[in-house]
Amino acid sequence: MQGKESEIKPRGKVRKLRFWSFLLLLIISAIAIFLFYPRPQQAVKRESNYAIHRRQEFNQPEFYPISNNENLKLYRPVGEWVGKLILPTFEQMQPSGDWSWLLIQHAPTQAQNLIGQVVRLEWKNKPELNSYVKSTTRDVRFTRGTIKSQNKGIVHPNRLDGRLHVGPLQSLAGAKPNDDMIVTLDRADVVAGSDGKPVLQIDEEPTQATGRFYALVKILKPEVASSTYPAPKFCPGTRPCPSEYFRIRHYNPASGNFDGPEGTVRIPQQILDSRAFFSSTGRQIEASPAGKEGWYIYGARDAKGIFVTQAVAPRSLFKVEPDRVLLGTSPGLKYIKVDNWRNTEQNKGKIETVLLDPTVAQRLVALSNWKPGDKAIVMHLFGGIGGKQGEISGLMRLANTVPGHFAFGVAEVVRDPFTQDLRFDIKYHQVYAHSPDAMISGTHRWADYMGNFQWGWAATRPVSDIVVKFEPVTQDYNFDGIKLSPLQEFTRQLQIMMARYRVGDGTGSATVSPATSCVQDANQALYITLKVIEQRVTSNPAIQKWLNAHPNDAQTLRFQQLVSLGSSLERQLSPLGIVRADWESNASALSGIGNEEEPTLSQKRSIWAALTSWRTMLPRQAHDELASIFLSQNAKLWFLRSNQIGGWQQDIMPEEATAVLGKLKLPFTNVAPFPILFNRVFGSFVIPDQRDWLIVAVTLLIYSAIALPLGLYSGFLRFNFSHINLPNQLFTGFRSAIIPAFVEELVFRVLMLPHPIELVNSVTWSLWAAFCLLLFVLYHPFNAKTFYKAGMPTFFQPVFLALTALLGLACTIAYGLTGCLWTISSIHCIILLVWLLGFGGMRHLRSHHTHPA
Repeated sequence: MQGKESEIKPRGKVRKLRFWSFLLLLIISAIAIFLFYPRPQQAVKRESNYAIHRRQEFNQPEFYPISNNENLKLYRPVGEWVGKLILPTFEQMQPSGDWSWLLIQHAPTQAQNLIGQVVRLEWKNKPELNSYVKSTTRDVRFTRGTIKSQNKGIVHPNRLDGRLHVGPLQSLAGAKPNDDMIVTLDRADVVAGSDGKPVLQIDEEPTQATGRFYALVKILKPEVASSTYPAPKFCPGTRPCPSEYFRIRHYNPASGNFDGPEGTVRIPQQILDSRAFFSSTGRQIEASPAGKEGWYIYGARDAKGIFVTQAVAPRSLFKVEPDRVLLGTSPGLKYIKVDNWRNTEQNKGKIETVLLDPTVAQRLVALSNWKPGDKAIVMHLFGGIGGKQGEISGLMRLANTVPGHFAFGVAEVVRDPFTQDLRFDIKYHQVYAHSPDAMISGTHRWADYMGNFQWGWAATRPVSDIVVKFEPVTQDYNFDGIKLSPLQEFTRQLQIMMARYRVGDGTGSATVSPATSCVQDANQALYITLKVIEQRVTSNPAIQKWLNAHPNDAQTLRFQQLVSLGSSLERQLSPLGIVRADWESNASALSGIGNEEEPTLSQKRSIWAALTSWRTMLPRQAHDELASIFLSQNAKLWFLRSNQIGGWQQDIMPEEATAVLGKLKLPFTNVAPFPILFNRVFGSFVIPDQRDWLIVAVTLLIYSAIALPLGLYSGFLRFNFSHINLPNQLFTGFRSAIIPAFVEELVFRVLMLPHPIELVNSVTWSLWAAFCLLLFVLYHPFNAKTFYKAGMPTFFQPVFLALTALLGLACTIAYGLTGCLWTISSIHCIILLVWLLGFGGMRHLRSHHTHPA
């Protein structure tokens, strides 16, 4: 009995121990689960740069009272009509239609009574405008990706989310979170609405602008900081900050100098946003070399009557007086490819203007070709922000690549209203993805896109603007009353792209991918323009009849130049010879030959789509190659280069835009070898067309006509074809010919020779071709001595080397004509195969596993 009791007690202790151990384990597990179990993190919404800057009162339109008593001798309006867009409420938009409210801040003389009023802004009732509105109207519904992007600080049109039938005017008015979009209208008709109130009707998209008035001044010095002229709390450089109020002197038209009235303006210091550098600064702007001939200052007066400058533009950049003139095609191509971005960092704060003219031999003649009213295409490219606080980091820094941004625009030669000198008036058509800065896709004046202190790029980036004057594009055509305007059509296609980007084709988000980006879709607009013009001409018998009846007319010759340009551009835009499906369908829809009643412009984001238009994937490549094509067609190119101009920031530096690995340069040069090699390889992958295969056939015939008599006469070639073991012979022959032929053509032709699209002059190309041919011939005996012993002694025989040189010459000429790796590899492979299997090649070689050439 006692034994049993003694057994029960230990068992009870064990049970208690197990219970408490289990309880302790349970508590530990609960604590571990509480501490380490992944729980959904609360999303931290990042503030956009736009929201940060808007906290400063001078960045709000309400800071500037509306007044029409400005001194118009010193300050001129930035446009004929100036106003602020106001998005109609959802209820006001019923029934649907594309229109917006406009708070008028300046109006022409005959409409001064409208200043300060809010009027309805709508489109004129024209077929082409109705088509434009229809093709760009979208239902807007934000996706999860758009909301996630918005929480990261990207500005999306959140006020349009959930709206139906959003047209281009409404998407422009609702592009920002607040009604602070300032625009100008070049032309507008005042009509009475159904309620008797005034309505403004327009036929082109409003232009985004900065300020209401602008002046031409010399910035003298900052005022001494005081209670009257306070200094900002933060600024680049050392503290204390100088005053943000500056003494200026106006331009005097009577004397032609800056000896007009003096005054004080404010150049407000922007605060730091999510970046580590300031978007602009007025510090040391009075000493900027870019302002040596004065500044255009843009802004409005505050409640105290002080003119607050919101943007600046250097006068010398726009004068039709270049710093340098380069005449001829070869110097022009060299400037485009090498010199344009040379010494970018050393030129910080400076500007340069260079005119390229391949058509004349004298500087004065080149300048005389630019007259008031001339219009030109603008190709815009900005580079990167380097230095201690630079933006390029991570993968792009590792890849030694500065991608930049590309856009098109239009420039017009006008008389400056202050000086009466000729200058360029530039408007950008920015196909622009959504960004933290609220840079809105659309038409911008230079001062708004570049010179604006809050979001402009002139103060922080190097920029290359090319003004391209080419009459076949910029002048209209009239074929017995049938009118065509390539420039107007191009502008229309860009406007369609810009409107699509504002609403992200209905998703609320325009994002960047290899196949869909600002540079890709700006060039898609160019491709569609070419196709639309081509379709209108080829489908109209009256135009064809007129061209045939007037073969020597100046307009016919000009149109032939347009066709030639179109062929060159199409080759550049579809380098593989394959047109992207989305580009082709969009072109068909917009030219009126598609199957869709209401075309929807799709976005193809696949890698294949990107590869088929790879020459327009990177902004620098598109910029340089388009410029080279225009120059080769005898267009006149005016380069406007600026490098972080305005106030001075020590911790940032301008970085040139590059292609892939473009920052890796050859020592003591400005030549980046890797982009050149990449372009040559990818450029050679073009799909051969019927013409290319015809060149292959002709080349083989000519080669055979020379090589066969030479080889047979010398005894080197002997017909020796056997049907015995034919499958093995064919297999051995193909293996011995295909791979070596491909590799040798890739090395000695593709990598070493300029691709035809590089537009190298014939003398330079011929010298390179001769050098490559010499290397190709010498390579064979060297190969026999080193890696391929079976080539001894065949590869040293004079007749073999002569046939090898003839083969290299044939492939070189074929490559110059086709630019295609597949064609020259086919020529090389066929000749080798015939020699190996039919004319004793196998017999000449000791080994049957490789090839002789």
